Amino acid sequence: MIELKKVVCVLLTLVMFFVVAGCVQPDDTGEDEQGIIVEGQNELASQREFTASQVNSAVELIEEEGEQAFPQFREKNSQWFHDDFYIFVWRTDGIRVVYPPDTSGEGQDVSNLEDFNGKPIGQMFIDMAQSEEGEGWIDYYWPKPGETEPSNKYTFNKAASFDNQTYIVGSGFYIDDYVYTKNLEDVEHFTRFGNILLGEFFHPARVDRNLNVDYSIAHVIVKPSHSIAPHMMKNPEVYYVLEGKGVLYIEDVPFELSKGKLVHIPANSKQYTENTGDTDLEFFAINQPAWAEENEQILE
Repeated sequence: MIELKKVVCVLLTLVMFFVVAGCVQPDDTGEDEQGIIVEGQNELASQREFTASQVNSAVELIEEEGEQAFPQFREKNSQWFHDDFYIFVWRTDGIRVVYPPDTSGEGQDVSNLEDFNGKPIGQMFIDMAQSEEGEGWIDYYWPKPGETEPSNKYTFNKAASFDNQTYIVGSGFYIDDYVYTKNLEDVEHFTRFGNILLGEFFHPARVDRNLNVDYSIAHVIVKPSHSIAPHMMKNPEVYYVLEGKGVLYIEDVPFELSKGKLVHIPANSKQYTENTGDTDLEFFAINQPAWAEENEQILE
């Protein structure tokens, strides 16, 4: 498997390829011609702006009322505490003084708090509040309420002062609530064409939200000395090679495959692929519109 950071760069390149080629079209809502991207950015940007605004307002309240403001942050279904959103408050010695999701955790020393990957977020919160700027964003991995697996969380912290006491005021949100992500290592593969491993990396019909896209990405693994049987897609398809060597035949015309190679396969073209190397041939197969069984024909 390739490094996941490289995968992200590859996917961005491929999406840009579709945009330039005219394969990804704007919807009919009259939005900006890049409305899909802007819509996602606006949703994320709105949440980021809302979080920072609420923290700033909480800081103003604390600087006016001090600890008298704390009970307001614990009130459910209020400006400060609703759904998964809440304001937390620490002292700069690491003592947590307001924690609405679980008030039993108040009074604890969380200065040594670490995230799922061992990131010292407790000390980072304190250092940020004591920095010259006195505020900033920190990303880390933390489980969502009711879950055990961590998700990427983005938190805004800001210092507040009252009667010679400095507090750390913060709030955050989970990034994948606003931007869909998936790791290649989490893809489940199945056998196709007798001996080919195929994994559905992305298909809009199998995502629990509307992303306003109509392309799919499959992760394909062809073992050495094996091949993909001849078939035809009614839609155009793009292969992007991740690892290995092989030959892709389009209408029996050979195209050499190697790491970093991209090949566009026209719609209704006979195609088959052979692994000619000593290692696995891995590539992304991108279909637009998204892959559907009725668009594929297996050839004799």
